[in-house]
Amino acid sequence: MNLTMPRQPENEDRAVAERMVVLRKARGLSQSAIALVLGVTFQQVQKYENGTNRITADRLAKLAAQFEVPITAFFGESDQSEPITAGLSSLLSLDGADELVRAYAQIETPETRRVVLSLVRALAGLR
Repeated sequence: MNLTMPRQPENEDRAVAERMVVLRKARGLSQSAIALVLGVTFQQVQKYENGTNRITADRLAKLAAQFEVPITAFFGESDQSEPITAGLSSLLSLDGADELVRAYAQIETPETRRVVLSLVRALAGLR
């Protein structure tokens, strides 16, 4: 009889999960949409995003293709993953943050973007 402890999420599992959430939200995709791409239920996507279940290499490859990023974007070794994950996941988890980023990305002129950024900074009490 093999009595083993249930597997606890490792730090790297959590890091991959965090990057998955950031990339999904940055692209405005739901967990259900990702579930379709991966061929799993949205509940399974929730488990991946919570770091409860490990995501397999083939599914990471599918996600990388969907998000149009190299597979290394899910791991800390890549220089390309650093800007994606440097604290953004906690910010994007705030209500409406992902919508704000998507709307900002739709603004076509740099001058209008600067005005919007100035307004948001002023409302936040930043200089």
